[in-house]
Amino acid sequence: MTSLLSKWTKQASPAWTRFLLFLSIMGPGLITANVDNDAGGITTYSQAGAHFGLTVLWIFIPMTIALIMIQEMSNRMGVVTGKGLSDLIREHFGVKWTFYLMMALLATNFGNVVAEFSGIAAAGELFGITKYLSVPIAAFLVWILVLKANYETIERVFLIAVLFYVAYIIAGVQAKPDWTRVGEALVTPDFSGGRAYLLMIIGVIGTTIAPWMQFYQQASVVEKEIPLKYYKYSRIDTIVGGIGVSVIALFIVVVCAQTIHPTGIHIEQAAQAAQALAPVAGTFAAALFGLGLLNASLFGASILPMSTSYTICEAMGWESGVKYKFDEAKQFYIIYTAMIVLGAGFVLIPGLPLIRVMFLSQVVNGVLLPFILIPMLIMVNKKSLMDEYVNGPVYNTICWVMVIVLSGLSLVYFGGLLVG
Repeated sequence: MTSLLSKWTKQASPAWTRFLLFLSIMGPGLITANVDNDAGGITTYSQAGAHFGLTVLWIFIPMTIALIMIQEMSNRMGVVTGKGLSDLIREHFGVKWTFYLMMALLATNFGNVVAEFSGIAAAGELFGITKYLSVPIAAFLVWILVLKANYETIERVFLIAVLFYVAYIIAGVQAKPDWTRVGEALVTPDFSGGRAYLLMIIGVIGTTIAPWMQFYQQASVVEKEIPLKYYKYSRIDTIVGGIGVSVIALFIVVVCAQTIHPTGIHIEQAAQAAQALAPVAGTFAAALFGLGLLNASLFGASILPMSTSYTICEAMGWESGVKYKFDEAKQFYIIYTAMIVLGAGFVLIPGLPLIRVMFLSQVVNGVLLPFILIPMLIMVNKKSLMDEYVNGPVYNTICWVMVIVLSGLSLVYFGGLLVG
């Protein structure tokens, strides 16, 4: 990549050079953030808006800041050290801590993979396709993409998929929400929703700042081999991705809050949100919502198994990455294949509470997140590891407050369950 960048920069003006540099480095931050608006995310945001209206919007501004800062740390560690997050955790905290963390992440990510294939099934049924056809075809397509393509090809496919998220913005405009009320809700905290509301807040945070994201983005940065001198462009990629994913999520909450919440319809899955939109926002908005769900589910079904495989292989010291052939990284491809086959197969079993699994997987994300952030914060502040790229005092203060708040939310909710 470095030689290609040098060739470009010699032939271009300074402004055009900077733009070309950003385009060449863009990818890990934008892809990681936007894949987070997957089937589980769309379901959670749809339920948040439909069940609680605009009262959940106040969490979006601090949550977006937290997302950008967390992903920026992960991104920075990848560029500076050239190592993945689970690799660093094993080196600095030992095998035992790493093993338990990987088992928790594996279980959580499996729930997320099931959520992706549930979203594919639901989106297919919106367009009259049975899940027994749509899910196996989708599973094969995402499997063959990673097995046969190199990293550059995969990244281009994922970047194109990101463009389809504009469907939610179009659907939101079609729904004609009251933007004055939206603006007020964004800056007016609301703590009066009770236990179900608190669980929803944890779920929204968990689906927006999922633990797999830190591992995947850092692994992507390492695989892309971004030079340290171009880190500022990688940082912009992370910031743009964080803002973009939150804007899409905001539109999903808003459109469901303005159109479905007043009707009293209880949303149990994202596909129902698309169906419920039709009478109040038009069939065009409903179709766009359904198309966005299908794209997001395919996107997530590709990324999450790959992220899990990256993470587990790094933790165990095995070769990982699509730059390797099957014989060179067998464990990577076996884990990737197993996640897809088992996740898709789980969805095809009749009678399972798939929607509950989708939502609870996002809640577990929120509960697990502090256990990822604590070792990240310790490592990113080690001068022996990060040199001059350690966190500043303000950055550290904000990040530790995040950890305390996220842990506190989980303790309050689950403590309430035990007392109740």
